[in-house]
Amino acid sequence: MRWVEQKPKCGDIVRVKCKFYYHYGLFEDAKHVIQFGLPDNTGVNPDEIEVLSTDVQTFLAGGSLETAKLSLTEKAKRRSVKDTIAYAHEKIGMRGYNILHNNCEHFVNECVFGVAYSTMVSGVREDVKKKMQ
Repeated sequence: MRWVEQKPKCGDIVRVKCKFYYHYGLFEDAKHVIQFGLPDNTGVNPDEIEVLSTDVQTFLAGGSLETAKLSLTEKAKRRSVKDTIAYAHEKIGMRGYNILHNNCEHFVNECVFGVAYSTMVSGVREDVKKKMQ
């Protein structure tokens, strides 16, 4: 997966840089980006963070939009756009946010690929393993 600054289409994974991390969402249209929490959840009780739909400007919180450009392998593994959006809509209101096990990147990957994972968390885990060896 590569990241490009281009106008997203319905069903695209999008992200915005927030401080030292990225916040991920699922683009539906200019009025609807489905995301797990908001770009900055600082000071928010994790039990209160939920999947919600906002407009693009709220998602961006002043940052720049990046759109995922999927590889051919990723395109072959992804759900249809219709199924991706339907699945995301079913999750609106869901809670249970956990930075390591159930964050915004886990959410979008589950919607698009059917598997919840986070490259950010995996990268941190690998760094910790290397330092412990």
